[in-house]
Amino acid sequence: MNILEQIIAVKKQEVAAAKKIVSLHELEKTPAYARQARSVVSMFNHKRTTGIIAEFKKASPSKGIINDRTPLEDVVEAYARNGAVAISVLTDQQFFKGSLNDLKRARMAANGAPLLRKDFIIDEYQVAEAKVAGADLILLIAACLSPERVKELARYAKAAGLEVLLEIHNEQELVHLCDEVDLVGVNNRDLKTFQVDLEHSIRLASQIPSGKIRIAESGIHSVETVRHLGASGFDGFLIGEHFMKQEDPGSAFKAFIEALRQMPA
Repeated sequence: MNILEQIIAVKKQEVAAAKKIVSLHELEKTPAYARQARSVVSMFNHKRTTGIIAEFKKASPSKGIINDRTPLEDVVEAYARNGAVAISVLTDQQFFKGSLNDLKRARMAANGAPLLRKDFIIDEYQVAEAKVAGADLILLIAACLSPERVKELARYAKAAGLEVLLEIHNEQELVHLCDEVDLVGVNNRDLKTFQVDLEHSIRLASQIPSGKIRIAESGIHSVETVRHLGASGFDGFLIGEHFMKQEDPGSAFKAFIEALRQMPA
């Protein structure tokens, strides 16, 4: 059983346990479920957008603890203040040391910036949790869902007022795209081997239909890489580890954005 299979097995157990405490119907009746979500798509229409979805991530299965010292509020506030187009928050507890409470805390600190719930979503219940906890955007990972399931979950998310980022890793997963998906993320890192291949991602981006916002994910550590990926068809870039491994992630993000804006297009 690879790491992705292990994670999905745990997710099934977590969702089943959560439903016994609060039902999906009860989640949908909470005041927070009715709130107006912020649009990430509209952020990409701004002329001066950085295109960066900055991530708060304490740990990962491949790297272990990345940063569990810097307060979440400090990082999220700095991301928002310095121009993140959106902020991604890991909510998986067992493998990434995150939680839904992290997302709730991020909502309070984000100063209106859109939030992405970064997790392994397999059930409508998790989508409702995301809405209630303060997310504006959810992640669906093609590698752990059928095309039909992607469409069902994306449709549910859209009905809840959330936008959808679909993550793909190879050409075969292009069949998971559907009208309900707003953004398509190409993960430069294979979830099964954790190897990074930027050129493979660039080839894959060229096959994503026009009209979908293209996001490059993982393995991005320099402004030169961002420029290269941008020139190759990507509209946005999800970056977390590069900032989180620094002593002060917020300052690292600010410096990255300043360098990016000074670099010739």
